[in-house]
Amino acid sequence: MPWSKLKQDEVAVRRTALLKLRREGIRYDDERILNLGYNSPATARSDLKRALEAHRDEERAEVSVYRQQENERLDALLEAAWPAATTPKPIRNKEGDIVGEEIDMRAVDTVLRLMDRRAKLNGLDMPVKTEVSGPDGGAVPLGAGTLTELSQLIDIAGSAVSTTPAEDTRGDSDQ
Repeated sequence: MPWSKLKQDEVAVRRTALLKLRREGIRYDDERILNLGYNSPATARSDLKRALEAHRDEERAEVSVYRQQENERLDALLEAAWPAATTPKPIRNKEGDIVGEEIDMRAVDTVLRLMDRRAKLNGLDMPVKTEVSGPDGGAVPLGAGTLTELSQLIDIAGSAVSTTPAEDTRGDSDQ
């Protein structure tokens, strides 16, 4: 059976106080936490966990609603831009005769940007893979190294990207 409104309010007040004390660094076995009505530090710990999980669930629901609203806005914009991006328009000469057709490339660009925004919003793009490798594409040497060895690794990593003196951000122009 669900809790009464009074019980829900009491739990919310207790959890708020618990969160405040934990933010201050108060340990679970401290009297101030136990005086909130917890039988043991383990009970307080599990109640804090439930409070944080409930908060995460609320945030997920809010994010879901926001994402839906943004998708609806993108739908409306895409609906407005799609005809201009996909329907060829006649090209006329000075006399008014049709000499060809063309698509509005600005509308195409707008549609592509809307589609890109939708993909980002909904997490549709594949993650970018990045690989870190050592000299000549081999393994990165690891171990207890000296400052000189670390500097050499940084130089190796920096030499993989060709820079001109104007692009060099380290301030060394004598390379």
